[in-house]
Amino acid sequence: MGIATRSEDLDLSRQTEGFAIQVEDLRKSYGNLVAVDGISFDVKDREIFGLLGPNGAGKTTTVEILEGLRQADGGRAIVAGINVLKEPQKVKGLIGVQLQASAFFDFLNLAELLEMFASFYGRQVDARALLRRVGLEEKANSRVKTLSGGQKQRFSISTALVNEPRVLFLDEPTTGLDPQARRNLWELAQSIREDGRTIVLTTHYMDEAETLCDRAAIMDRGKVIALDAPATLVQNLLAKGFRRRTAEREANLEDVFLDLTGATATWR
Repeated sequence: MGIATRSEDLDLSRQTEGFAIQVEDLRKSYGNLVAVDGISFDVKDREIFGLLGPNGAGKTTTVEILEGLRQADGGRAIVAGINVLKEPQKVKGLIGVQLQASAFFDFLNLAELLEMFASFYGRQVDARALLRRVGLEEKANSRVKTLSGGQKQRFSISTALVNEPRVLFLDEPTTGLDPQARRNLWELAQSIREDGRTIVLTTHYMDEAETLCDRAAIMDRGKVIALDAPATLVQNLLAKGFRRRTAEREANLEDVFLDLTGATATWR
């Protein structure tokens, strides 16, 4: 039995080499509602992959299945070399999850919170180094309630990094942030990818997806209706004869805001 299991693990490792995620014919329904309708896609190692779509498209259900939080009705999902449908608990130690909204203990400071999160994985962490990584080292002794919106999102990402995950899931990371904080989060995401990690990003901001994502899958009504590099998706639309009704300006008000207030991240 043990030899067979090791053989299966080795075979799976060979099949998934070069990919952080592989999804085949994934399905999930809630009664008569089909939330995920036989979708297939893959995410390469060290890629920022966008999962886009309107509310109710099936994005959240798909991500929750990949995170081991929800059981699929059928199909196959391999994340970080783990068959999530068979071993949902095992995958949780290999991924990091940053939620759009998070709640933290009010009586612990940021460094203490990171140490606590690390303990959940049986790890020890250099809390100040991790806070430095996201530009919050000077806030090590502060509590979450004192942070700005952008700082809270960066701290939330730091908690998702305590286990040195192979795959990081970012759920609407810049919702509600001002333009400068959004750009700072973009630079942080890009630097995390440069560290060798894979990022799966859900967002409603198309400029965010176009800036960050190597490839993006667009979902609607439980299906993946398009998947490619953002530039290629745009070119495909233009090839169909699409033209904007108004010409694109060389700059917009967000560019003015960023030019006047500055948008350069101060961490690395």
